[in-house]
Amino acid sequence: MQDYFIETPLGIAKIKGDSEGIQSISVCDKGVASTGNKPEPFGKAITQLGEYFDGNRKKFSFKTNPQGTDFQKKVWKALLDIPYGKTISYLQLSKRLGDVKAIRAVAAANGKNPLWIVVPCHRVIGSDGSMTGYAGGLHRKKWLINHECPVKQHALFQD
Repeated sequence: MQDYFIETPLGIAKIKGDSEGIQSISVCDKGVASTGNKPEPFGKAITQLGEYFDGNRKKFSFKTNPQGTDFQKKVWKALLDIPYGKTISYLQLSKRLGDVKAIRAVAAANGKNPLWIVVPCHRVIGSDGSMTGYAGGLHRKKWLINHECPVKQHALFQD
């Protein structure tokens, strides 16, 4: 397993992966971007993340290999069905997965998403339209939702 660090508008992203695919992408406030050659498993991921931040990519197509329980993987797969620029509530996500009573488990699995941005957990908000917990920090969630907003002159959420 190898790590590679890139600079993004939201901080330093840590990309972890190997020949089986990218296992995780996370973001932190401090750190230094990697220099030198990009190891083989990271090239497409780095390029596509750059395209996303430039506003030129809405879906990702590089090989991933997230680690989690079967239930978590089911939730993460459902997150991939949320269109770019759209949001849904945790309740709506639970309903899509077929069990409205599983809302807490769905929220917990959402919070354990290992593939920041690629699996768009930032697109899930509270039923009342409010910002709710986000592992990368609510300021990043707001930025991502505003970045994906189809009407650029109006942000969905203000700081």
